[in-house]
Amino acid sequence: MNLEAHLAPHAAHSAQSQGRRFPEITPPSRTEFQRDRDRIIHSTAFRRLEYKTQVFVNHEGDLFRTRLTHSIEVAQIARSIARNLRLNEDLVEAISLAHDLGHTPFGHAGQDALNACMKDYGGFEHNLQSLRVVDELEEHYGAFDGLNLTFETREGILKHCSPQNAQRLGELGRRFLEKKQPSLEAQLANLADEIAYNNHDVDDGLRSGLITIGQLDDIDLFARHRRDVETSFPGIAGRRMIHETIRRMINALVVDLIDTSRERIAASGVTSLDDVRNAPPLIAFSDGMRAEATLLKQFLSRNLYRHYQVNRMTSKARRIVRELFDAFMAQPGLLPPDYQVQRDDTLRQARKVADYIAGMTDRYAIREHRRVFVIDEL
Repeated sequence: MNLEAHLAPHAAHSAQSQGRRFPEITPPSRTEFQRDRDRIIHSTAFRRLEYKTQVFVNHEGDLFRTRLTHSIEVAQIARSIARNLRLNEDLVEAISLAHDLGHTPFGHAGQDALNACMKDYGGFEHNLQSLRVVDELEEHYGAFDGLNLTFETREGILKHCSPQNAQRLGELGRRFLEKKQPSLEAQLANLADEIAYNNHDVDDGLRSGLITIGQLDDIDLFARHRRDVETSFPGIAGRRMIHETIRRMINALVVDLIDTSRERIAASGVTSLDDVRNAPPLIAFSDGMRAEATLLKQFLSRNLYRHYQVNRMTSKARRIVRELFDAFMAQPGLLPPDYQVQRDDTLRQARKVADYIAGMTDRYAIREHRRVFVIDEL
């Protein structure tokens, strides 16, 4: 039975996968990309996302997005688009669910702080860390480290890569050196991520009170759909109005992405995944929608991500990460045994410290900081 017979010829097909790092027997009941998705869902790193910051730290409220809920929302959006374009839903879901596995506690503030700490040791970037998680750090199988995912899923996780790191990654990094594209599924997961975080950060920002509807009315993408909601439901207000507006915004972005991508794919004439790799990016918004989405993103950057109350928390987060890193590097004996390097290898020890900190949830990092620095904490 061909479980992927409905896919377009330019989609990623499991039977044509470039395979896994360690060969395995393919079961008859699942495709290779279904197996990848299932392994990600059952991974330790995926469960940790429940207590990792999206914008608001976990203790700031129970209803704000976390990395886990964000990843699920990305997967839902990506699967819907993939179905309309006859792309591989299982692959796009696997990439979507795995794309933040390497993210630090405390969101981008934590990543920036850890990258600064690692500047003399090769730096830190969460896409590379996500790949490191699935390739090396997960411990589930007797035959190999990591999850042994397919090339295509690993390729989709790695959205960005410097030439230096690309050379080190071999075949997986070649496209960055040769300026080629990943699969359409990987391109799609990247834009589904953008749709999810822009719109849901609007929701969380309004819920927190750090941004207002009055401010958002200056952004045409929001204002236009809010007017539509008020016309359709006279007198609507509060959370109902916000939810109705945001779901219309998401729908507009999704429909535009489907229509524009379908036109670009047809015009390109691609008939295989190899053609896709040699073509320009084919999954895209129209110029008009891209401009509107950019304005929304810029609004959130100015008014939410840099809000003074968010800045206060991110300042604390940076200090926690920096102080933990410095303490562990000065005294590796403070680390759990699995993270201690037994010989004088500062570079390897620094990477182990980064692995330990990046794997922490927000609340674990806060507790660990107290245990290291507060005398009455154990």
